[in-house]
Amino acid sequence: MLNIIRQRLTNQQLAGTRFQTPAEIVSWLGAVQSQDYPGAKWAVGQRLQGVTDTDLDQALADGSIIRTHVLRPTWHFVTSGDIGWMLALTAPRVMTLMSYYYRQIGLDDTIFARCNEIIARALAGGKQMTRAELTIELERAGLSFDAARMGFITGQAELNGVICSGALRGKQQTYALLSERAPHARRLERDEALAELALRYFTGHGPATLKDYVWWSGLTTADARAGIEMVKQQLISETVDAQTYWFSPSMAIRTEMPPSAHLLPNFDEYLVGYKDRSAAVKEHYNDQFTELGSVVSYNTVVIEGHVVGTWKRTLKKNTVIVETNLFRPLTAVEDDAINSAAQRYGDFLGLTVQTTQVSVSA
Repeated sequence: MLNIIRQRLTNQQLAGTRFQTPAEIVSWLGAVQSQDYPGAKWAVGQRLQGVTDTDLDQALADGSIIRTHVLRPTWHFVTSGDIGWMLALTAPRVMTLMSYYYRQIGLDDTIFARCNEIIARALAGGKQMTRAELTIELERAGLSFDAARMGFITGQAELNGVICSGALRGKQQTYALLSERAPHARRLERDEALAELALRYFTGHGPATLKDYVWWSGLTTADARAGIEMVKQQLISETVDAQTYWFSPSMAIRTEMPPSAHLLPNFDEYLVGYKDRSAAVKEHYNDQFTELGSVVSYNTVVIEGHVVGTWKRTLKKNTVIVETNLFRPLTAVEDDAINSAAQRYGDFLGLTVQTTQVSVSA
C-alpha cells in the first residue's frame, strides 16, 4: 500500500540525502520557493549534510543557483542550467495572471520594454545593482516609480529573462543580467520542457496528484496533463481514496526509519509543493494556522512527516533561540528528535542553540 508521507520524505531528501551541493538539491526538486530568503536557504540546507548558511550565499554569489520569478508569481531558486527552459515554459502564464495588477497600477508593455532596455544597459558588463540603484537609473532616464511599481518592474524583467539575482551585497539583494549569469542555460522545445518539468516534479515531490502538480507548476491543467502523459512510462501511479498519485520508482523507501523531526521553514517544498496538504496536516490542526492564512506561511515542526507545531527563531550575537509552539505533548523520543533538529539548524547557522517551548495547544 502506498505510504504517501514516507515516500515524500524520501523523495524530498528529508529522510537522508544522496546529494552534496545546493545546486543538486534545487535541480532534483526542480525549483524551491524562495521569497523568504533565509528560510529558503534552510530549506535547501537541511536536505544536505554539512552545508552552511554561508554556503548557500556563496551558491547564489557564484550563480550555481539563481533566485528569480518562475513557475508562479513568486521567487524560486532554480539552477543556472534549468532557468532558460523553465522560464520560457512558465513565464508567459505568470505574466498573463499578473496583467490585471499591471493595469491597476498603470504599467503596460511599452513601459516594461523601456524599463528593460534601461536596466539591461545599466547592468551590462557584469555589473550588479540593488533595486534602489536601478530605481535611480530609471529616474536618470526620466522614469520615476514608487517602491510598489518597482517591484512589478523588476519582477517583469525577471519573467522576460532580462535580469535575475546577483550576489548579496551585505544583506541587500542585487540584480544581474540573466544572459551573463547563466550563459549556458539549456533551451528545450515546449513539449520537451513540459515532459522535463513533470518528470522533475513527480520524482522530487511524489507521490502527488495532477491537482498538486497544477498548483506547483502554475501550468494549465491541459499542459500539466500533457506533461504527465509524455513521461508516464517513467512513473508509477497508484489510486488512494479515488485520487491518482504519481511518483518515480527511482527512490527506494527507507522502511526502517528512526524517529525523525524537522524544523521546516515557511514555504518549504514539503508543504508548499502540494495543493492538498492533508497527508501532513491533520484537519483538527488547521485552525492553528489562521493568523497568516495558511500552514505554508509558518515555520512548522514536523515529526515523522506530520506537522505537530510551529517554531520561530531569535538571533543573538552567537546564539539562535528556537522557540516551539506544539499542538500536542511529545514523547521523550520525539522531544530528543526536535532537539536534534534544532542542533542541525544551529550548525547550519554556525551558532549555539537554545531551545524553549512556548506552549502546548490543546
